[in-house]
Amino acid sequence: MSDGALIDRFLEMMAAERGASRNTLAAYRRDLEQAAEWVKGPLGDAGVADLRKLMADYQSLAASSAARKLSALRQFFAFLEDEGERADNPALDIARPTTRRPLPRILTHGDVEQLFQQAGEEAGGAAPPTAAVRMLLLLELLYGSGLRASELVSLPRRAVAGEREYLIVRGKGDKERLVPLSARARDAFDRWLPLVADGSPWLFPSGKGHVSRVRLFQMLRELAARAGIDPASVSPHVLRHAFATHLLEGGADLRALQLMLGHADIATTEIYTHVDSRRLVELVNRRHPLAQFDGVDLKPPSA
Repeated sequence: MSDGALIDRFLEMMAAERGASRNTLAAYRRDLEQAAEWVKGPLGDAGVADLRKLMADYQSLAASSAARKLSALRQFFAFLEDEGERADNPALDIARPTTRRPLPRILTHGDVEQLFQQAGEEAGGAAPPTAAVRMLLLLELLYGSGLRASELVSLPRRAVAGEREYLIVRGKGDKERLVPLSARARDAFDRWLPLVADGSPWLFPSGKGHVSRVRLFQMLRELAARAGIDPASVSPHVLRHAFATHLLEGGADLRALQLMLGHADIATTEIYTHVDSRRLVELVNRRHPLAQFDGVDLKPPSA
């Protein structure tokens, strides 16, 4: 059977049995048809050596693109194996290209202090502007609770729980989690809630809905400019990253961070907080129970 017919059958299976989207199917078709052009002989008959040569030709691509192409090949050959078209999956012997997620920009403690000083001054006084009080609370929740921009702007008015000790946040995958509120954030809440329009279901209403992520981004950069910080270095995501990084530096453990950030996989938390090995070694030396047994022979007794 020709490569074209095998690819068509594979894509039909992906659509019918796995519910692959139109874009996914188109990407698989491009990757497999390109592989069929580059491999000497029929793609369906390719061996490990053929695929290694093919992956070597992909070295000029970004690691993520090469990894996607290898994934398409693995699934294609797994399909052929299941269908009895061949007895093995040669793509399983090919190492996956190493990919690394880019790290977000970092704000220093000094930068964060400047932002809060500016926001605090603008929201100070007996009758501060409503927008300034709102900006102060937005900043407190971005840096003090590590919320995603989408989670923050869409907070309902009644998101506060546990006598204002926690926020109920609906994150990715429509999953809810509890996020602790700092004393500073609770104070900012007390100042902001009386200013929220009656009848609005949103904590940060705007027009017929709530403040948009784009507007949050703009307001944050405008605040940074007024605080004397390069606006290009500040965003909601950068403040979320600063929350995680600075909390980790203060001694928080990764599991606690994972829960607060709403990460499904702790590996995401490890990458997000760019933990360095030197600090981890210091943490083990200082906190591990064995560090308390200096000079004690911990060898098990002989039988």
